[in-house]
Amino acid sequence: MQDVKHILTPVDFSENAAKVLQTAVYYAGKLGAKLTVVFVVQSFEDYSGFFVPHVPIVQFEAEMLDSAQKKMSTFLAENLAPTVTHDSVVLTGDIAEEILNFAKSKAVDLIIMGTHGYKGLEKVLFGSVAEKVVKLSSCPVLTVNPYR
Repeated sequence: MQDVKHILTPVDFSENAAKVLQTAVYYAGKLGAKLTVVFVVQSFEDYSGFFVPHVPIVQFEAEMLDSAQKKMSTFLAENLAPTVTHDSVVLTGDIAEEILNFAKSKAVDLIIMGTHGYKGLEKVLFGSVAEKVVKLSSCPVLTVNPYR
């Protein structure tokens, strides 16, 4: 098995994400690996033909990015002990593609992610994100079912 020096954990700020994060913290501690927590703001460029927003899409995405960065800070403060060394990043684009691109560009050795996010539509979306990441990742992916 390869040396695991960098672990990436995508989150969606759900209760399940907090459970998955604890798994990632455990493995990062056991392996002495760097932990990076990532959230991806879904890009709305693909949907611009379907609706006319009240604000320009660029402005809307900028507000979403700002909001996500604040939410990331709060989420990590609530779910990580101050002693846990980590990085965090908020990206914009297709969720699975951004996770995969980030992992490849930052030489991530292991991705630890949940199989389920929020309930309902988001559960379906996050499930398909996990499936795509597992199929296309250049590094091993550990999936965590937060319901078990």
